[in-house]
Amino acid sequence: MSENYESDLLRLLDERGYIHQVTDPGALDQLASKQVIPGYIGFDATAPSLHVGSLVQIMMLRRLQQAGHKPIVIMGGGTTKVGDPSGKDESRKLLTSDAIDDNIASIRTVFEKLLTFGDGPTDAVMVNNDEWLSQLGYVELLRDVGPHFTINRMLTFDSVRLRLDREQPLTFLEFNYMILQAYDFLELARRYDCRLQMGGSDQWGNIVNGMELGRRMEGHELFGLTTPLLTTADGAKMGKTAAGAVWLNEDQLPSYDFWQYWRNTDDRDVGRFLRLFTDLPLEEIARLETLEGAEINQAKEILANEVTAMVRGADAASAAQATARDTFAGGGAGEDLPTLSVGPEGMRIGAVLTELGFTASNGEAKRKLTEGAVKLEGKAISDPGFLIAPAKGEALKLSLGKKKHAIVTR
Repeated sequence: MSENYESDLLRLLDERGYIHQVTDPGALDQLASKQVIPGYIGFDATAPSLHVGSLVQIMMLRRLQQAGHKPIVIMGGGTTKVGDPSGKDESRKLLTSDAIDDNIASIRTVFEKLLTFGDGPTDAVMVNNDEWLSQLGYVELLRDVGPHFTINRMLTFDSVRLRLDREQPLTFLEFNYMILQAYDFLELARRYDCRLQMGGSDQWGNIVNGMELGRRMEGHELFGLTTPLLTTADGAKMGKTAAGAVWLNEDQLPSYDFWQYWRNTDDRDVGRFLRLFTDLPLEEIARLETLEGAEINQAKEILANEVTAMVRGADAASAAQATARDTFAGGGAGEDLPTLSVGPEGMRIGAVLTELGFTASNGEAKRKLTEGAVKLEGKAISDPGFLIAPAKGEALKLSLGKKKHAIVTR
């Protein structure tokens, strides 16, 4: 049931389905009605791109700006050197400073499409927490910040407890992560008068830690807001597929594959995803989510077009849609389809399916072939040992079912 919020910010977030928990909704609502609130979300810099699982957080910053407030994007250049234990079974590989900087530069290109950056009161800023975390003296941090954290409480956090319950090693390095994230909130309150931290529901404990640190050390009144854990209707984690992560950056994933991910949305998720991931008016979304049968595909195309245009640009969305229509019409091999070069020796069809990410393993590929689900140039192939060896300059269209298509070349 929706709350009766007065501020544009909480009303917008509530209507669109972003709110899971808020620390003091009444006080935050009053504050957002009176003044510009700088709010932040932190992002890791462990890869050159974020994936679709991070898009709901980016959209929250977009909503913050749409409601007349100031988004602060924190890139975890410092915390990436430590590692967030949340949801992890093992320590992640630590990156060099140069690799982290390169990742941040690449990730920024997506934020620039979704937020307006600048020096104005509601313009977005991107900050690297390495600016302050790497300047902290260890003894100084222990003395000034350490007394505000108890080991007893830190051991109750899901990110820590789950690792210990599974008897997975949790290094002292990672154990410090929550202290550094809390310190980020304190530092942003000092530098930008930041009053709000947002994040996924798995970050609730870390957010509350930061609020309490700011209150205890400097008397700041800070707020936290989390989104529901985002899963698809069949319970899968958002942004993960059998073929791997659905990356936001073009260099990591072709726009056709990105568009197709949204086009393949489960019927039950269409309305929710339109509210979360597009700027379409709520009345239009209400109309689209009532469509049934074959007509729901119209809503899925609109979802795919809107999200792809926002993240990759209007041209990328148009090209992906045209490719899909050519392909599904039966005859076309659109220019935007994923392409695999198999070299002059060729490659067995089962290996090709797995290499493209159409199947998760050669065993799955074999099953799909025996089921008759695989076609090469429109002809069903059932032999897993079939060799695909295109002639020089030849492009062969490979299909798995009705939705997965690729071009195989030499």
